[in-house]
Amino acid sequence: ELVNTAWAFATSGVKAPELFDGIAAAALPQLHQFNAQNFAIMSWSYAMAGVKAPSFFDAIATAALPRLSEFDAQNLVKTAWAFAKLGVDAPSFYDAIASEALPRLGEFYSQ
Repeated sequence: ELVNTAWAFATSGVKAPELFDGIAAAALPQLHQFNAQNFAIMSWSYAMAGVKAPSFFDAIATAALPRLSEFDAQNLVKTAWAFAKLGVDAPSFYDAIASEALPRLGEFYSQ
């Protein structure tokens, strides 16, 4: 429900920074249960809403890093885009995404 709530508010255009702060706080202890799509949509939602949450994104990077092989092309792209859009300083995470994406570029759409 946390991911869906973040997505809903991000797509609605309603500014709700306190809600996003609360979602981050509630999601932190659950990140180990996230799947690739959860990581991607949560990151994308924060970026679309323009909500910078550096410590939350650090935690997302830490939790997602060892599981990047589980990400499909779309989830890799959404996650990388979200981190870049918000200017998250995570060079090791970007490098890991690039390493994961490189051998699978044939799965990526030209969009």
